[in-house]
Amino acid sequence: MSQITNKTALITGGASGIGKLMGRSLLEKGLKTLVIWDINEALLATTANEFRQLGFTVYTDTVNVMDTPAMLETAEKVKQEVGTIDILINNAGIIVGKSFTAHTHADIDRTMAINTAALMHITKAFLPSMQDQQSGHIVNIASAAGLVSNPNMSVYVASKCAVIGWSDSLWLEMQRDKTGIEVTTVTPYYISTGMFDGVKSPVIPIVKPATAANHIVKGITKNRRFVRMPLIVYTLLLVKGILPASWFDIAVGKWMGVYHSMDAFKGR
Repeated sequence: MSQITNKTALITGGASGIGKLMGRSLLEKGLKTLVIWDINEALLATTANEFRQLGFTVYTDTVNVMDTPAMLETAEKVKQEVGTIDILINNAGIIVGKSFTAHTHADIDRTMAINTAALMHITKAFLPSMQDQQSGHIVNIASAAGLVSNPNMSVYVASKCAVIGWSDSLWLEMQRDKTGIEVTTVTPYYISTGMFDGVKSPVIPIVKPATAANHIVKGITKNRRFVRMPLIVYTLLLVKGILPASWFDIAVGKWMGVYHSMDAFKGR
């Protein structure tokens, strides 16, 4: 069971949404120090001030996770000024939300860089310190979209599918090598934040941000390999494996409305 009390956590994209909610939950459960990385400087300052007024110890850095050299410099600064990161939550992510043909090359590069490559680079930066102390917990926020293809989010699906494969492979390596480091892969359905504004889901319930944050924090304390929400997401791989593709398209895509969930997407 991963301990939160008196530990240090870093959350990317932690100035708003579920990142902010997870940060506050961890602090309320006894976290010693929270490091927040975000690209939005104004939100970063507001969130940090809010937490500090509650008596919590918070460090912040304005970080563009696409800029690997700058990120690595900031990671070194964190290690020198704050110390070892015990809990790393790779939460930052984006979605373009349009057909693949409407994506620009820049859209593709940006989505894959932020949603996939950045998680690997950030983890690579902090993992050696975890290995030295033979403990730590890495949380990678993927998506149920990484399990099921969906129109108007093809590149996002690709980025999250890659995260799931990498994250679980990392779990296997950490277990094989008896590192004492846990890895949790999170695959939620749509979460009702501004990131998914306009999404419609007539059958599968859209997840509330507080619910998502609570499930993820609980997953950390329980050392869960996967955190999926709502419960129906746990059945997706089974149903997809059993049904012929055409039947799956009808059941999930048509009857459950998943393939039309992005039709009215607006985003932030």
